[in-house]
Amino acid sequence: MAQHNTAGKEGEALAAAYFTTRGYEVLHRNWRSGPHEIDIIATRGTMLHFIEVKYRSSTAFGPPEGKVTAKKFGFLTRAADAYLFRHRGYKHVQFDILSITAMPGLPPDYFLIEDVYL
Repeated sequence: MAQHNTAGKEGEALAAAYFTTRGYEVLHRNWRSGPHEIDIIATRGTMLHFIEVKYRSSTAFGPPEGKVTAKKFGFLTRAADAYLFRHRGYKHVQFDILSITAMPGLPPDYFLIEDVYL
C-alpha cells in the first residue's frame, strides 16, 4: 500500500476514535457515491454529520485543513446529497472538517471545524 494511503487510513482511524469518544455514532467510513467519497458519516443527537478528515505528519506545507478547497467541498456536498437521497429522514445536517496533525514523537493534535460552508 502506498505511503499516503497508509497515512490516510491511520488518520481516519484516529478520527473515528476521536468522534466516538465524544459521543458521536460513526455510521460509515469512506462512504462512496460514484467518484466522490465522504470520510466519515456520523450522528450525534438528531444531527447528521458529514465529516472531511485531513491528516498530516508535518505542517511544512501548512495546516491540514488548508487542503479543503471549494472544489473538494463541492464533491463532499454532492456525495452528501446522494447519501440523503438514499437515507431519507434526516432533518438536521452539518458539514465538519477534522484536521489532525501527528508530528513524530508527539500526540496527535486535533482541530475540529464545525458547520462549514464554502
